[in-house]
Amino acid sequence: MEVVLDQEHAAQWTYRGEGAMNLVLAYSRSSPAYIGKVLRIQKVPRNESNPDKSLTALGLHERLVWKETEDIVSSPTRELAGHMFLEHVISPLLGSKYVDVGKRVKVSREFLELVEKNVLSQRPAWRVDASKVDTRCIQEGEPCLCVEIKPKCGFLPISEFIGEENRIKQSVSRYKMHQALKLHGKEISSFSEYDPLDLFSGVMDRIQKSIKDLFSSPQNNFRVFLDGSLIFGTLGGIADSTNSVIQEAFEDALKDVIVGDQGRRTDSFIQLIAETIYTSGVMERLIKLQKLDNLDIEGAIHAYYNIISEPCKVCRELGEEKVRDKYTTLHSISLDESLKIVKNFLIGTTAKDCSLMMSFKLKKEGDTESTYDSVYLKSTSQTFDYKACFIDLDLKPFENMQEYYEKDKKIVSCYTQMVKSEQEVEKN
Repeated sequence: MEVVLDQEHAAQWTYRGEGAMNLVLAYSRSSPAYIGKVLRIQKVPRNESNPDKSLTALGLHERLVWKETEDIVSSPTRELAGHMFLEHVISPLLGSKYVDVGKRVKVSREFLELVEKNVLSQRPAWRVDASKVDTRCIQEGEPCLCVEIKPKCGFLPISEFIGEENRIKQSVSRYKMHQALKLHGKEISSFSEYDPLDLFSGVMDRIQKSIKDLFSSPQNNFRVFLDGSLIFGTLGGIADSTNSVIQEAFEDALKDVIVGDQGRRTDSFIQLIAETIYTSGVMERLIKLQKLDNLDIEGAIHAYYNIISEPCKVCRELGEEKVRDKYTTLHSISLDESLKIVKNFLIGTTAKDCSLMMSFKLKKEGDTESTYDSVYLKSTSQTFDYKACFIDLDLKPFENMQEYYEKDKKIVSCYTQMVKSEQEVEKN
């Protein structure tokens, strides 16, 4: 019998957060079929003159990019195409163990309208203004601790197509540079010390430092849930730096999960996360996908213009001398080569923008039948079962290529200006 969520079910789902594309709800009642489940509901822009546009199937050029995956190309809606992308492209690359493809569930218009009304007061104001609703945890055992990390890009690009004026990209991580633009735009109030290069390093001390930095300044990159309730970070907004009140509350919330004296449980928690990342190898899997973008947007944008068969705006902006020296070869490649470049860039971009979810529960003594991986926390002599998987692995729109290029320019320019200003201050 097919399950349909109707208006009487709306109150059973509570707000857990949101991204640019989806609203995330968690089940809050006792039905065994839904305990531990989350529901992702697609959003549409409020100012969209044609709200159906974001839901339609892929365009001509996008179908060319994904022509090797028939289930994506033949999908009647973009939503279904995204599901097929997750199942047929991302899951085989990351490993099905680390990707929860999920199930599509039918819902009524009344359910969606009531959900939007119910969660309105919990959503960050800027998210509410921007969009509206479109009309993970180990289940057994208590308590369950769940950590969400947005790792971001974990490597420095080495593409030969990066312009001389943008060489800073090869020595400073994208995340660190983006902080300058966010601060300039008042999206954040202070810089984060977090650097994805530490998290992806494969070195235990650096991984642990990255978790400490995320804890000190979580912004929208670090959240912690206990039995489905948020105990650290924010739902959909930007969290300020962690002060003593927040830290004490978090320390107290951990008492039913991590043993230890008051003031020491947070350190053990950080060790638990770092040890899990170090031993599981999940970041190694993710960075392989990220590195499919091997030409950087400064190279991939030229392949994009090859595909759409239009004069390259980027070449026109750069000038004849630069184009002749560096980019002419990119405009001489075949259509299939251009499609591969853009396809790999889009997959890499998806991998740079996803979240890692890790769920933990204390392993029972003598339990030898658990199907989960386990990690030993030396500081507390506790062993935890855990499950790690990646979420928010969305199909990136082909038509956003020019937008990605412009944003990259803004990020580099803003960071470069900040560095120059700091140098001038030091001279004076």
